[in-house]
Amino acid sequence: MSSAYGAFGSLPFSNLKKAVIRPRRFLLGAYLLGGSLLLAGGAHAQTLDQALTAAYENNPTLQAERAQVRSTDEGVPQSLGRWRPTVELVGSLGYDSTTTDPGNIRDSRSFYSGTAQVTQNLYEGGGTTARVAQSEALVKAARARLLDTEQTILLQTVSAFMDVVRDRAVLDLNQQNEERLKRQLEATGDRFEVGEVTRTDVAQAESRVSGAQADRIAAKGNLEVSRAAYQQVVGELPGNLTSPSNFPAIPSGRDEAISLAQERNPRVIAAIFDLESAKHFVRVEAADLLPTVDLVGSAQANRDVARKGTDTDGFRVTATVTVPIYQQGIATSEIREARQDEARAQRLIDEAQRLATEDATAAWETYKSALAQIRAREDEVRATSIALEGVEQEAAVGSRTVLDVLDAEQELLDARVSLVQAQRDEIVARYDLIAAVGGMNAVELQLPVRGYDVEFYYNAVRNSVYDLGTWNEIFPGIVEREGD
Repeated sequence: MSSAYGAFGSLPFSNLKKAVIRPRRFLLGAYLLGGSLLLAGGAHAQTLDQALTAAYENNPTLQAERAQVRSTDEGVPQSLGRWRPTVELVGSLGYDSTTTDPGNIRDSRSFYSGTAQVTQNLYEGGGTTARVAQSEALVKAARARLLDTEQTILLQTVSAFMDVVRDRAVLDLNQQNEERLKRQLEATGDRFEVGEVTRTDVAQAESRVSGAQADRIAAKGNLEVSRAAYQQVVGELPGNLTSPSNFPAIPSGRDEAISLAQERNPRVIAAIFDLESAKHFVRVEAADLLPTVDLVGSAQANRDVARKGTDTDGFRVTATVTVPIYQQGIATSEIREARQDEARAQRLIDEAQRLATEDATAAWETYKSALAQIRAREDEVRATSIALEGVEQEAAVGSRTVLDVLDAEQELLDARVSLVQAQRDEIVARYDLIAAVGGMNAVELQLPVRGYDVEFYYNAVRNSVYDLGTWNEIFPGIVEREGD
């Protein structure tokens, strides 16, 4: 599969296979939740890889960035064009009428002429060579930014996917809680009829049912918001999403994450090529102080229809050397400006590396924290489940009130919701860590998709002279698949 990494060669994680991570915590969470909420499957289940593939193929932001790369590619043929000659044809057709006094003598004639001129630059102070090198560096920087955009879109997809999974699980929990509280309210009402509980107990049960209904409505609203966010990034509404169980490899420690981020983070790579471009642009500006040499060849033919024997033909070859002597200080100022742009680009590399270090550190610590939170939430769910069972048994013999049971049920619900949130956070944190080290792309995620080939359009236009960009007419379907 081709990818934007083609510009930078092989990368450390390129050959790593997806690590098979056993979903122990998800199985435990599903068991404690009383159903496979996070592992919901079915004949029409939609996986995370499918969502990532859809976003990779359809996201308009990513498609726009690909178009930006293709636009940047055009700088290379424009720079290479300065090596080529210019050819011009000039033709003229005229009519001349003159009246002479005395005698009122009229003299009229028709004439035409044609000129062909070829101009070839022989030397431009090294400016053309520098322009080509600068354009190539800009292409590589644009490809790195495309990778950064790809990472952003795919990470947004993971977050949107897991938000839907989480909110659907939370909605299921709230629906189960509401149904349970309704049954408990009915049972409490029956006990009130026989004098086992007070009117206060019934009111407390009614209050909890109303609260559960409000929570269920809020959970449904949150799910719809998450579904809309999913549609925005993926391009389609979510189906029956299944929480992932197999994950890409991640760094083994914080130091490794930082090292990989310094080397592979797309923003760092883009900054490096921006510096290279800035260095070449200094040479472009410096070329304005050096001589230029042009070779001009022209052929001319003149014809006078009325006057025979006056036709002329000519051919001329001229070498022109232009030496700049004084340029009002503009050229030297432009060189100084370019040097400051170079200094700025160097500082931006430092900034990009620091940000990459910060992102990798934060991603690693967030991931480790998420793992610890899952373990704590699992213990919390286990403990509150045992506590609820004990409170219910004690309430059956009269040593606990209805309120005690309601409180225990609410604590269990809160613990289960917190566990669902922690599970979502752990998966998103894992992929955030992958993005921090530059691995959040279609190639390294091994998505079942035909990767975007950054070389296709570049190679097609690099030496193009006459093409006007009518690729859809020449190669129907190619641009949509390779260049869109």
